[in-house]
Amino acid sequence: MFRIERDRARFREIVRGRLRSDLRKYLSTTELLGRRGEHAVSIPVPQIELPRFRFGENRKGVGQGKGEKGEPVSGEPKEGDGPGAAGDHEGTHILEVEVDLAELAQMLGDELGLPDIQPRGDRQLLAEGGRYTGIRSAGPQSLRHFRRTFRHALKRTIAAGEWDPSRPEVVPIRDDQRYRARKSCPQPDSSAVIFHVMDVSGSMGREQKDIVRIKAFWIDTWLRSQYKNLEVVYIVHDAVAKIVDQQAFFHLRESGGTKISSAYELCLSLIQEKYRPEDWNIYPFHYSDGDNWSARDTERCIHLLRDEILPRVNQFCYGQVKSAYGSGQFKKDLESALEGETNLVTAGVNDREGIPDAIKAFLGKGR
Repeated sequence: MFRIERDRARFREIVRGRLRSDLRKYLSTTELLGRRGEHAVSIPVPQIELPRFRFGENRKGVGQGKGEKGEPVSGEPKEGDGPGAAGDHEGTHILEVEVDLAELAQMLGDELGLPDIQPRGDRQLLAEGGRYTGIRSAGPQSLRHFRRTFRHALKRTIAAGEWDPSRPEVVPIRDDQRYRARKSCPQPDSSAVIFHVMDVSGSMGREQKDIVRIKAFWIDTWLRSQYKNLEVVYIVHDAVAKIVDQQAFFHLRESGGTKISSAYELCLSLIQEKYRPEDWNIYPFHYSDGDNWSARDTERCIHLLRDEILPRVNQFCYGQVKSAYGSGQFKKDLESALEGETNLVTAGVNDREGIPDAIKAFLGKGR
């Protein structure tokens, strides 16, 4: 049994080594997104197959009877007798490997050289913690403290005059039972909120949304490894902005115009009312193809960022996805007007190959 477990552990390490070497491929595809669970993700790893015995029928022929050297085994097809054409490529074997999201985040950090995030200021919530060092008279049997129960029963027996040294017998009753209890010890626990904000106007096609979906998956995976408490808010906008669930965020398609300030105003109102900077580490990520309704609305966006949003967040990230209909002007306007703002990060993605660099730009500063 020990040897089997050792071999399986070695095989798992081989699989993870293959996964680490091919991680950049997974950073640019949607292959993992449909296999994600609450704490793990199932990853298809090609060209690795578990060794196993194959049992077949025993045939009569060489080795089982008479035969001369070079004589084919009876019943076996001769060369060229089989159906179909010959090929020169080996078969592909796919193995589904389940990997913890925490381990996947570590691989991502190693691959892109991401530093651990330092929570901003004292944005920490008190989380319930402690150890089972207390004692109480009620509780489940799984927490019964035998020594304390016996000692209390002994004291009661002696106090009642029922102790007989010649027959040292102690029988606990219900009132003698003692149970372990956890002593409350609130501990500081950093919490974070992610705002995924996306333009869903007609110029954002399926390919652009797939790129956003891939980036959002890896961003969430990394930040969940950095914070114990993480909430995710999904906001979509065309000419107006609204909060949606995850399913709608990645599949909703509108045909209206684009007014980016509506999304920034909604994001700001949520920060002011629910996710106050004193309690939360805040990470807005905005994805667009760079088109906006007007230069006047772009000025409004810059005002909201400079005076209201940037002072309240750990980092604001704008990811511009290239499309056939987007002008890409909004990224240029942000970089020109907000040059020198350290907690503003912009990144452009022309195609899926640019996703790893955008993720590194967003997460590489450790904010």
